[in-house]
Amino acid sequence: MSYVQPQDFVTKMIDAGEAKVFMSTRDTLIRAFMAGAILALAAAFAVTINVQTGQPLAGAILFPVGFCLLYLMGFDLLTGVFTLVPLALIDKRPGVTLGGVLRNWGLVFTGNFAGALIVALMMAITFTFGFSVEPNEVGQKIGHIGEGRTLGYAEHGAAGMLTLFIRGVLCNWMVSTGVVAAMMSTSVSGKVIGMWMPIMLFFYMGFEHSIVNMFLFPSGLMLGGNFSIMDYLIWNEIPTVIGNLVGGLSFVGLTLYVTHGRTGAKRAAPSGRIIDPAGVPAE
Repeated sequence: MSYVQPQDFVTKMIDAGEAKVFMSTRDTLIRAFMAGAILALAAAFAVTINVQTGQPLAGAILFPVGFCLLYLMGFDLLTGVFTLVPLALIDKRPGVTLGGVLRNWGLVFTGNFAGALIVALMMAITFTFGFSVEPNEVGQKIGHIGEGRTLGYAEHGAAGMLTLFIRGVLCNWMVSTGVVAAMMSTSVSGKVIGMWMPIMLFFYMGFEHSIVNMFLFPSGLMLGGNFSIMDYLIWNEIPTVIGNLVGGLSFVGLTLYVTHGRTGAKRAAPSGRIIDPAGVPAE
């Protein structure tokens, strides 16, 4: 599968983060819009599979098709730039500033939300024949998802908020692992296999993904879900965004950067030889 060594793909991670900081506003917004739209379609696809088959695992197995497509086309999700872009700042790449990082995050958030919202409207129209009839079975399911993953957390107060945050952390731990896994191979098949596994895991486990939720909850509101915009923002989107940031940057970006990008000094073996991490004596 044309495997790329960790020290090499970590360099690719930093290079990608740097490139995103300096990308034009137009390109950043277009790529983010398309990423949000494609991921929203994949979410609608997965929910449809779950409803029609009654097998959540089937939806989870097939959901990653959207993630793989958007990544291979070079589009950007907020969850991915949370992990990659700060590495360029930490690595002190010339011209990369905190302001540049925040600018990228803001533009990608805006583009992702716009793309997901457009698809939410389109899917709501298809579920209701242009809002002329009650939502079909899939539309009703999406409305109930919105209720359970806003008011359901609110019922538990602080414990619900903590659970929501941790699910956001766990989500981007897996999603960002998928982003990085695509850099572990130079072949399309290797990239797809690498991405597929962690994305399938996050979706089946019900972790909270800020961009997927940008589709599920606005569409849920359009389809008659019994929750409000403030319920969505306070009891899902905002804590999920923060959890996604912490999960991706802490458990993927920084850990890989520290151990492979800035590897610690090797210890000397008793014989005086230097052993590399793979257990092979250094030259």
